[in-house]
Amino acid sequence: MEEVRAGLVRSTVYDCDVLVIGGGIVGLSTAYAITRAAPGTRVTVLEKEPGPARHQTGRNSGVIHSGVYYRPGSLKARYAVRGAAEMVKFCAEYGIDHAVTGKLIVATDRAELPRLHALVQRGRENGIPVRELSGAQIQEYEPEVRGLAAIHVGTTGICDYVAVARQLARASGAEIRYGAEVHRVDRRPGLGVAVRTRTGDVLRARVLVNCGGLHCDRIARLTGDDPGMRIVPFRGEYYELARPELVRGLVCLGRVVGGHHDVARAGRVAAEALAGVQVGRFLGHEALLRRLAGDPHALADVGPGRARTSGLVHEVADEVVGHLAEVLAGDDGVLELFQRLRMHLLDRGDEFVEAYG
Repeated sequence: MEEVRAGLVRSTVYDCDVLVIGGGIVGLSTAYAITRAAPGTRVTVLEKEPGPARHQTGRNSGVIHSGVYYRPGSLKARYAVRGAAEMVKFCAEYGIDHAVTGKLIVATDRAELPRLHALVQRGRENGIPVRELSGAQIQEYEPEVRGLAAIHVGTTGICDYVAVARQLARASGAEIRYGAEVHRVDRRPGLGVAVRTRTGDVLRARVLVNCGGLHCDRIARLTGDDPGMRIVPFRGEYYELARPELVRGLVCLGRVVGGHHDVARAGRVAAEALAGVQVGRFLGHEALLRRLAGDPHALADVGPGRARTSGLVHEVADEVVGHLAEVLAGDDGVLELFQRLRMHLLDRGDEFVEAYG
């Protein structure tokens, strides 16, 4: 039997050495890293959409995170600090729109001051340049921002992650196949994998790397693995500030522990329900990216400049339950649990947001 199997291995013809599923920034950076580390390795990337970065990579705030919030010594902290520096270097090397704007984390309530001071210590332990500011000093960085105190994080920035993804695709030297949704995966020990796409194409590879983003649990099951979990995505909604000149860089206002409520010159406001049902005010960075790219319409009034968290709680609660009704159809017990959570959101409003955001 072993001789037969060895003969099959020798006779197998592979279309590539490594097959990456997913054409977002994770999949494309994986292809890029493999070809850099092992020149001559044949890499193919399968992406179901007609182009790169069509999901999470192209639909986020565009922030280059400093790592200030992460526990010192943790992988998150180390990767964020090193990754921020490498991202800026990559953008500069390839002429990709980016800016190291820095970020203000502002305490607007006395209860937030101890947490703000803790972030100072955490940032410094992570090797991040952090400056403590009094209420009056805040206006040195942001004349329109008011608060009791703040810290300025020097390494936070913004970039065009779609352009980053495109450049990774070009620089990787990998074969990128768009419109190639994975339909079946045949995985055999010692023989590698064979993948069939929706269009009927079959590719054989020695190794498969799953970079399917929000669909990676489904891809894992196609390979025969059981990830033991199911990804339930939630949509975020963004608006642009009518007056993006109100802020110069990135600003995190209130609830300083979370760090998810950034205001940028870009000017988008978002309310998101995440896996932990976190509700917050997000301000994104689309206008800044347009301005960096020379778009004369960057300052157009395309939406409301502000949104109250409490006014969004009803919408987010319905969003949560609506998604779960679709995803968990037939699981009455779980759905009932989230219906109760919805009622808690509606009843408690901002109190819930402050407690759990």
